[in-house]
Amino acid sequence: MKRAERLHALSEMLRRSGSRGCSAERLAREFAVSVRTVKRDLAALERSGAPIWSRPGPGGGYGMALGATLPPVSLSPSQAVALMAAVSAASDAPYADLAAAGVRKIVDVLDPRTRARADALADRVWVDAHPAPSRAVRSALEEAMADQRVVRIRYTSGEGAETTRDVEPVLFAFTSGRWYLVGWCRLRDAMRWFTVSRIERASVTSTPCAGHTVLEVGEPPATAAPVHGSRS
Repeated sequence: MKRAERLHALSEMLRRSGSRGCSAERLAREFAVSVRTVKRDLAALERSGAPIWSRPGPGGGYGMALGATLPPVSLSPSQAVALMAAVSAASDAPYADLAAAGVRKIVDVLDPRTRARADALADRVWVDAHPAPSRAVRSALEEAMADQRVVRIRYTSGEGAETTRDVEPVLFAFTSGRWYLVGWCRLRDAMRWFTVSRIERASVTSTPCAGHTVLEVGEPPATAAPVHGSRS
């Protein structure tokens, strides 16, 4: 791990540790470096403006001051390009436009040298993404999911049958190369999976959802997880 990446990972670990903090020995083991190197890294973070505290003695260590203002975003060029590649490759994902705008904001606040290196590296990563569903359909589905309101869709099944349905959105799921809207279908009075690319029209109604939960869909398969989770 390069030093810039280690400094960022170190600050994140301190932030997650909260008021407990971490000992220098634990940080050294985590990043496979010496305690002396960890202390040099901590000093560098302090000089950059990171609100680091230290507590001497047994049970002591280092941490990040809770509620303090963090310094500007600090990513390595590789981390910045990883974000660019992820959103580019998932242009058909829910909230993809917002994700792309968020990445642009992050890249814009990087220091000029890092941004230039990230731009140069980005030229070496090509993405041929799948075509995204219409922006109008995606916007309606995203709004209905976020606000938990019934969405009216015009849907074509795999057999070619067209129906209009009122759906209470429960979750978006990506599996076997396709995005699905999973929700309570009021026409069938059951939970259904709708392939997003087969939704021809969608409009958000003023009707609130009745409260169907993710638990009614079932457990995700072993290879899947919520986007904020991690696979073991």
